[in-house]
Amino acid sequence: MTLLDDDATGSQEYRSGFVCVVGRPNAGKSTLTNALVGEKVAITSSRPQTTRHAIRGIVHRSDGQLVLVDTPGLHRPRTLLGQRLNDLVRATWAEVDVVGLCIPADEKIGPGDRFIAAEIAEIPKTPKVAIVTKTDLVNDNQLAEQLMAVAELGVEQGIEWAEIVPVAAATGQQLDLLTGLLLAKMPPGPPLYPEGELTDEPEETLVAELVREAALEGVRDELPHSIAVVVEEMIPREDRPEDRPLLDVHVNIFVERDSQKSIVIGRKGARLREVGTKARQQIERLLGTPIFLDLHVKVSKDWQRDPKKLGRLGF
Repeated sequence: MTLLDDDATGSQEYRSGFVCVVGRPNAGKSTLTNALVGEKVAITSSRPQTTRHAIRGIVHRSDGQLVLVDTPGLHRPRTLLGQRLNDLVRATWAEVDVVGLCIPADEKIGPGDRFIAAEIAEIPKTPKVAIVTKTDLVNDNQLAEQLMAVAELGVEQGIEWAEIVPVAAATGQQLDLLTGLLLAKMPPGPPLYPEGELTDEPEETLVAELVREAALEGVRDELPHSIAVVVEEMIPREDRPEDRPLLDVHVNIFVERDSQKSIVIGRKGARLREVGTKARQQIERLLGTPIFLDLHVKVSKDWQRDPKKLGRLGF
């Protein structure tokens, strides 16, 4: 790892550390993480409970480095998978320098927001920043009302917000300000990751997430929770010329019932081909090489509730 010299940092003290981005499902956490990093490191979807891993995105600035941890949305679990996702969130909270709570500007504060605020109120000493997301979807009066509601939420839950910052990840509004405010709360120290590295997630995990994102688009409400994706292997195609490489990527999509398998595959395989096309474009951009994407849909009955199956699927 290369540390910055005095000339690179100037007289300003270099800071680095971890920020955990939390919030109820669909509060804009993954979109914010991607916008701050400048590249797609976390999948996004209009469906709740899209994120299933603590994805780390790395923000590089001349005066410091932020490691953003995008966690699954904390929720009241109905399955063993849900409980394990909640455990992952709480374990992450205990290890970061700042917790950022995302609350969308276009929805009134509800039970889910209060539930998470109450949870993070129990973390002693760690600074808490309220991030009001999706401000591009409201007018000035609505935003002012939401900012006041967020301040009141802090009083109600016994949280002294270190900052309350309105942002719009879609347009980039106030993202530089948010980055600077978060960086100011990091401890002095050298970069934690080399310059140019945007995430520490293995390529196989990112590929699996991109396939799952494509599979989530346009499906029925019950399906997102039932889809798991595993990359079986990624191997260079043999006998290809150096200037025309091809990577064979073999992926299994797991669902819980035969009826769900039919939904993912679609009529005469049309939907699965659509998933493959969308995912392949994203994966080729991520890996920087052409790929052959081989998708198979398999049934693993009630995998969300089976400890052994959860383990095999990486949870």
